[in-house]
Amino acid sequence: MLDKASRPLVSMVDKYLPDPYLFVIILTLVAFIAAMVFEGHGPMAVIEMWGDGFWNLLTFSMQMLLVLVTGFMMASTPLVRGILNRIAGLAKTPGQAIILVTFVALIASWINWGFGLVVGALFAKALARQIRVHYPLLIASAYSGFIVWHGGLAGSIPLVIATEGHFTEDVIGVIGTGDTIFAFFNLAIVVALFIIVPLVNRLMLPAEKDSVYADPNVLDDEPDTAVVINRPADHLENSRTLAWLIGFSGIAFIFQYFMDGGGLNLNIVNFMFLFIAIILHQTPKRLLASLNEAVKGGAGIVIQFPFYAGIMGVMTASGLAASISSGFVSIASAESLPFWSFLSAGLVNIFVPSGGGQWAVQASVMLPAAQELGADIPRVAMAVAWGDAWTNLLQPFWALPVLAIAGLKAKDIMGYCLMVLIISGVVISAGLTWL
Repeated sequence: MLDKASRPLVSMVDKYLPDPYLFVIILTLVAFIAAMVFEGHGPMAVIEMWGDGFWNLLTFSMQMLLVLVTGFMMASTPLVRGILNRIAGLAKTPGQAIILVTFVALIASWINWGFGLVVGALFAKALARQIRVHYPLLIASAYSGFIVWHGGLAGSIPLVIATEGHFTEDVIGVIGTGDTIFAFFNLAIVVALFIIVPLVNRLMLPAEKDSVYADPNVLDDEPDTAVVINRPADHLENSRTLAWLIGFSGIAFIFQYFMDGGGLNLNIVNFMFLFIAIILHQTPKRLLASLNEAVKGGAGIVIQFPFYAGIMGVMTASGLAASISSGFVSIASAESLPFWSFLSAGLVNIFVPSGGGQWAVQASVMLPAAQELGADIPRVAMAVAWGDAWTNLLQPFWALPVLAIAGLKAKDIMGYCLMVLIISGVVISAGLTWL
């Protein structure tokens, strides 16, 4: 049933969704026009907001590039590749492959969003090497697991408001994760999505005659590891001693970091990926050969993320993001505020695809409204978090690392993601409103 229902969405996206670079250019122009029409700013003022914000995501852009590069390097090691292949061997049919990749991506994304993006894509490729399965849906299924990240252990909004000294502490105090991440309503939403998302993806699997299979050249991504010694420097490049000395130094740091109570974040995930890759590749030459393959897919991140930073600058400085949030709040009650917060966050996320940045924009509107209406503040905060995660299924910003690893384009997977978006939106809305 869902295969037939998803076909119009897949066809529409294939025809009308532009390349992610063109998508961000169109969003930029839409933000320009909206800031001028609805907020009354002049053209030059809006352009200045855009230019001032253009480089505000440089650190984050580098982190995302490293998510792709370090994750690829780690997964291309013989050991990790073998583990992924063995787990992939549990699936014997295309349907089982779709369910398994979705489930693995959901677990990994709940632990950490960067970890989930890389593991999901690499595991999908491992499955595609063993089973003939509709490749665009397989990759879409891997990406769909990303929806749970903001309700998981690395959710930026619940972790921010659980940290002493956060920027809204004078308004709401410190709210522990027991009231957000581990609250009954949030865990119920997560459990429901763990059941429903794999089933939705499985039900969209087309018949074999309609399936599109992976390009063997995309799946054959193992770097050349031949050892050639022609000069003294070659001995250093193929030295296991050097690799292990620096590699195990990094592992020692990671061990001490967690012993000191450190938690998972993007930097430590990248650090772990990098130093595990250094050890498992065994020599600097093998690591660099893997790196050369990994960086080929990073062009989209490099060119597009500054444009999204510029859009964020326009949305925040012009007041447009706050106006969108206020518009939803104006029609809310104490009971319905989480639902409207969820929808407004989903809309804002299309233009401001950053959980932390989005909370900085929306908190100033949502929290006073929650206090005035007597709404449940932790639930409202999680509604913003879920809205941010929800429309990532429509926004190709976060899919770039997955697409780079998979060798696909956004239009190849977004039709399937749109179906998951519709069904998961109902599930999340119900959980925020009635549980």
